[in-house]
Amino acid sequence: MTVKRHRGLTEQAADAAIEASCMALRLPTIRSQFAGIATDAAKGQMTYRGFLAELLLAECDDRARRRSERRIKAASFPREKSLRQFDFDANPNIDPVVIHTLASCEWVKKGLPLCLIGDSGTGLAQARARAEATG
Repeated sequence: MTVKRHRGLTEQAADAAIEASCMALRLPTIRSQFAGIATDAAKGQMTYRGFLAELLLAECDDRARRRSERRIKAASFPREKSLRQFDFDANPNIDPVVIHTLASCEWVKKGLPLCLIGDSGTGLAQARARAEATG
């Protein structure tokens, strides 16, 4: 059964409908960011499709972020470490370009091996790919 929708919703009624729909569909990011994205879309004279794309991309990005956080939490690492926090100045022998290139995982997509060398607990293993040795 299809419910006929009325096109003349007031702003308040539209906001309430969006709130209820986001709760029913479990879209927490759209629910929390809708007003801000709608305001930006109006200011930027965004098309309906562009506005919808912004909403959906915000939801997808937030879900990916939360999924990553859940995986990290489930892994029960003893302490949190990331490349964003790494101090490359503390060890000038570590080349940030090489590390960030390896972090992009292009070597995985190309099927290249990776050899990690170094003591455990140093915060960052020195990584070298076969492509670097031949390049």
